Amino acid sequence: MQFKTRGTCSSQISFDIEEGKLKNVRFSKGCSGNLQGISSLVEGMPADEVIAKLKGIDCQGKGTSCPDQLACAIESVLKTQQAV
Repeated sequence: MQFKTRGTCSSQISFDIEEGKLKNVRFSKGCSGNLQGISSLVEGMPADEVIAKLKGIDCQGKGTSCPDQLACAIESVLKTQQAV
């Protein structure tokens, strides 16, 4: 899945959810080291746990952050999957 971010240095996040767990998380642009770290840390974690840990994190008063945008993207995918 691909998600276009809003209000962050990264412009897009791609990831898969397999058996409820996050896989292949990749950020386009942004702070490379930090985003590689986030991607590595959330790899294989349950999607709902990632949302609980990352949702609401703020970056420099922007009202969002790359981790928050990942949480929003996961929520959006899960809601779509539940609606099907």
